[in-house]
Amino acid sequence: MPLGPPSGPISGAMPAATGPTPADAADAARLVSFGLQPKLPPSRDAEYAELLRRYREEPAFARLADAVATGLGLVVLEVSPRAGMAVAAAEDSVFAVRMGDYARRASADSADRFLHGLAHLAVAALAFPRPEDLADDGYIGRITVNGVDAFVRQACRRLEERAEEHGENTDPASDSPGLEAAWRIYARRSATGATKDARRLAGSTTGIIAKAVAFLTDSGFLQRTGDDSGGAYRTTARYQLQVRDMAGTAALAELLELGVVPVTDGSATLLPAPDADDLELAADAGLPFHS
Repeated sequence: MPLGPPSGPISGAMPAATGPTPADAADAARLVSFGLQPKLPPSRDAEYAELLRRYREEPAFARLADAVATGLGLVVLEVSPRAGMAVAAAEDSVFAVRMGDYARRASADSADRFLHGLAHLAVAALAFPRPEDLADDGYIGRITVNGVDAFVRQACRRLEERAEEHGENTDPASDSPGLEAAWRIYARRSATGATKDARRLAGSTTGIIAKAVAFLTDSGFLQRTGDDSGGAYRTTARYQLQVRDMAGTAALAELLELGVVPVTDGSATLLPAPDADDLELAADAGLPFHS
């Protein structure tokens, strides 16, 4: 009489898989690869949107994707429909785009590298001038190249006046850290310069700002919206996350304390601080690209 199928598990058989499969690992790696394409919004790719859904709804898949990112030296800032899988590279990651390297490519001159750092700092401060702007996921900052330049020059005048009031040296070494040194370098530089065909010089302050915002646009942090005022831009969700990450830096705090008036057209001005006499600069407030 033939025997029927066994009623229990066969000795030595592999138990049913309960953990992530190779296909899951491939999908998790695919999601991370989408995160490394900052200019690709999830709304434009059905596969990306589906992987984001899995991340939000399947905790095991989310842990797997986080582990893949960690193994690649990436920090997951946010995973959402608005930002996609927003990742930042740790310093030791092969994907790290070091801002110092960017500055050295931008110019061999140390003073120019200093100004590139100040330009990035000013763009962040003008894009998100208030803590509530950074906290609001729906907030969109707007900046223009000329607006950033005007903002920095007003900050330079404020800092110069403060230095004179306190009887401080108005011409220290150009490699001194902090905004007090930055205004001296920035104020001496031409806003546009001029070539024979009226193009702005790369070494002018607006030329430096234009290069900074072009870098941020290529990185998926800004989107160009027009040509007004030297170039108009709007912020992306990824840039908001990045600025949140740097919001505690002394140099950014120092710049914001000068009193930015938030506006939506990309221009800017400074409010007279009500307690300007008591406002102290943050100690050792270094700027990016300084070294």
